[in-house]
Amino acid sequence: MMVTVIGSPGDRRVAMFAAACRAGGLDEPHVVPWARVLGATGPGGGGPGGGGSGGGLGIVPGAPLRIDSPGDDAEVDALLRGPGDPARVGGGARWYATFTAALARIAAAGAAVGARPLGDVDEIAVLCDKRRCHARLHAAGVPVPEALGPVGDYAELRARMAAAGLHQVFVKPAHGSSAAGVVALRAAPGGRVRAVTSAAPAGEGAGYVNALRVRAYDAEPEVAALIDALAPDGLHVERWRPKAALDGRVLDLRVVVIAGEPTHVVVRTSGTPMTNLHLGGARGSVPAVREALGPVGWHRALETCARAAACFPGSLMVGVDLLVELGWRRVAVGEVNAFGDLLPGITGLTGTWAEGLDAYAAQVRAMLAAHLAGAAS
Repeated sequence: MMVTVIGSPGDRRVAMFAAACRAGGLDEPHVVPWARVLGATGPGGGGPGGGGSGGGLGIVPGAPLRIDSPGDDAEVDALLRGPGDPARVGGGARWYATFTAALARIAAAGAAVGARPLGDVDEIAVLCDKRRCHARLHAAGVPVPEALGPVGDYAELRARMAAAGLHQVFVKPAHGSSAAGVVALRAAPGGRVRAVTSAAPAGEGAGYVNALRVRAYDAEPEVAALIDALAPDGLHVERWRPKAALDGRVLDLRVVVIAGEPTHVVVRTSGTPMTNLHLGGARGSVPAVREALGPVGWHRALETCARAAACFPGSLMVGVDLLVELGWRRVAVGEVNAFGDLLPGITGLTGTWAEGLDAYAAQVRAMLAAHLAGAAS
C-alpha cells in the first residue's frame, strides 16, 4: 500500500512519516509538494497540476491521503501569503484563505480517485483558525480559557479587558502557528503595561518579524503599535491563566492523540510565558508532572485531551496543548493542532498500544488497523 502525502519534500515531518511507512512494511509514500497544490489553485483551477487523474495532483487512487503541514518552505510561504520575508509576522488572513482553497482542491482531487483522507479537510480548516477551534471546544464542554471575542485594535482590546475585569490575556493571531505574533499582555494598576512576545520590529515601516527570541515591551505606545499591526489579520484573545511550574519554570503539555487515545506527551517548560521549544523552552519530566498531578489529576489531564480530540472525529491525529494551572488542580485546552506530531525522540506512553512507537509509527499502525477494519466490513 502506498500513502499519498501532501507536504513539502524537505520537511522533517515528511521524512519521519516516510521512515515510519517503510518500517511498517509499506511502500515509500508518494509526496505531492504543497507548491504544486498551491500552483493549481488559481482562477479556474488552472496552473500546474490542472486536469488529469486526481485533479492533476497525482493522488494515489484508493489509498490513504495524508495532509501535512506546509512547513517552513520559503516558496510555499510566498504562495500562501504573498512575496516577502518568510520570517515576517502577519499575512495570516491571506494565508488562511489560500490554504483553505487548497484544502478544498485536495479534497475534490482525492474524492475523484477514491482516496481515503487521514484528516478531514473541514476539520483542518477549523483547527487552523484559533477562534473557530476555541468555539467548537467550548460548545462541547471542553475546558478552555475564557475568550474575549473580536478585537479590532489595541484600544478595543483594553476596553474589553476592563469590561471583563481581566488584567492579563494572551493575544493570538487567529491563523498563526509556532507562537509567531503571540503576545502575553499584562496591564497593571496605574496604567503600566507589559507585553511579552517573539515579535520584533523589522525596521522603519516594515512591520514585525518572528525573531525566535522572547522579548518584552513596557512602553504603551510600543505595545499599542504591535497589537494594531497584528489586528487586521484577526485576533483571538483569551484569559491568561497562570501555569503550574516545576523548578521555577512554568510548563504546559503537548499531547498527541491518535485514533482517539492520548499516546505521546511532551512537557514544555520555560522561564517566559511562551513554552515553545524553538523559543528557548526546554523539555521537562513527564514522570515529575504525573507525580505532581497525582493519579486522578493525570487521568483528568489525558481525558481532557481525548475530549478535545473527539471534537475532530475525522482526524486520525491531533496535537493538544494542555495548560496545567497554578496549583495543579485544573487543566484547560489552550489549542488543538492539526500538525502537532513533530516530537522527535518521544515514544508512546507506557501501557498504551503506542508504547515504544514514535508518533509517526503509531499513526501508521492506526492507519493500517483502520484500513483492515474497513476491508473487513
